[in-house]
Amino acid sequence: MLTQDTARKWIDLFIEQILENKDYLSELDTAIGDGDHGNNLARGANALTEALQTKNPETLPDLLKVTGMTLVSKVGGASGPLLGSAFISMAKASQDSDDLATVLEAGLEGIQKRGKAVAGEKTMVDEWVPIVEAVKSKTLTSAFIDETVEKTIDMKATKGRASYLGDRSIGHIDPGAMSSSYLFKTMMEAGVYDE
Repeated sequence: MLTQDTARKWIDLFIEQILENKDYLSELDTAIGDGDHGNNLARGANALTEALQTKNPETLPDLLKVTGMTLVSKVGGASGPLLGSAFISMAKASQDSDDLATVLEAGLEGIQKRGKAVAGEKTMVDEWVPIVEAVKSKTLTSAFIDETVEKTIDMKATKGRASYLGDRSIGHIDPGAMSSSYLFKTMMEAGVYDE
């Protein structure tokens, strides 16, 4: 159930995961990007901790909006604007619905609107699309989250910096898909997703 409390727990757990895996995310990004994905997200995570303490949002839409605005303004690279757009779109959707699938679908639309990416281009969208579907059909598992990340290994990047590598982008996990997998795993851990 998506409430202000469960969403706050979710965001706190996500911040922890990003800070814990910062080096690994940058390592993934070094292979097919400019190597700063983890550091950029960690900067955003620290800024988010501060923003949530100072602003102390009291409603679900406010919480998601503060999260989105902070990520857009504090995270460099493509990931900040994309993930931030997801949370801003989720904030708008959460004004009318506390249904997780509805809110996540709005997040995915926010990413696609900003990044113009579709599934199969080796981006975070390749993590979001199957996860949103699994949430809708109530079939989401932790193992499925891992499987969807693994699927990006065999994809050829046709979007973003990784696309410059062409075929050499094949054989690597997409960093945006990996960081998104942390978002979805912490969502399950926080009890936001009811199986």
